[in-house]
Amino acid sequence: MKIKICGITNIEDALTAESLGADAVGFIFYEKSKRYVSPETVLDITNVLSPFTIKVGVFVDESSEIINTKSKLAGINVVQLHGDEGLKILKEITLPIIKAFRLNGNFNYEKLDDYKKCSILLDTYSEKSFGGTGKQFDWENIPAKIRNNIILAGGVSLENIEFIYKNINPAAVDLSSSLEITPGKKDKKKMEIFFKKVNQLRR
Repeated sequence: MKIKICGITNIEDALTAESLGADAVGFIFYEKSKRYVSPETVLDITNVLSPFTIKVGVFVDESSEIINTKSKLAGINVVQLHGDEGLKILKEITLPIIKAFRLNGNFNYEKLDDYKKCSILLDTYSEKSFGGTGKQFDWENIPAKIRNNIILAGGVSLENIEFIYKNINPAAVDLSSSLEITPGKKDKKKMEIFFKKVNQLRR
């Protein structure tokens, strides 16, 4: 199970996440987000990270031209689409893609069959924000046949990571708000405790 730490806005948090064992770090390019960070600032961060750490740029309902341009400018190597993007845009983006789906009670999992050429992230639906809600959806409704292939987000934390690891076992988990002091600023102690727990589970 891989670990992605999202909502990174500064070098210190990025290096801490990397040093503790994060496989990927995420940067929010959605300007209405509390965790928004500019491509220029992200480039300063990606330049000091290991080439083996995945750098994910998170976009919400942007054009493919803007996505490709900002990703190149920021040193991003994976694009995460976290809005209501359709299938057409997938062919226009030059980097590997994570497509996020925000789930409410009546989500139709069969629609994921149309997105075979990208990774799938499942998050909690909110009318107020695109991700970073800190709230769970009903993980046990995720069909067993896809659990090992998805990225799980939405309320992932120290308190439930053992349940996730033993009962859902996704390809990766994506955390943001549960490791923060304030939106956009991570809590080093929380990150240390979280990764210690993950390493115990992996033994």
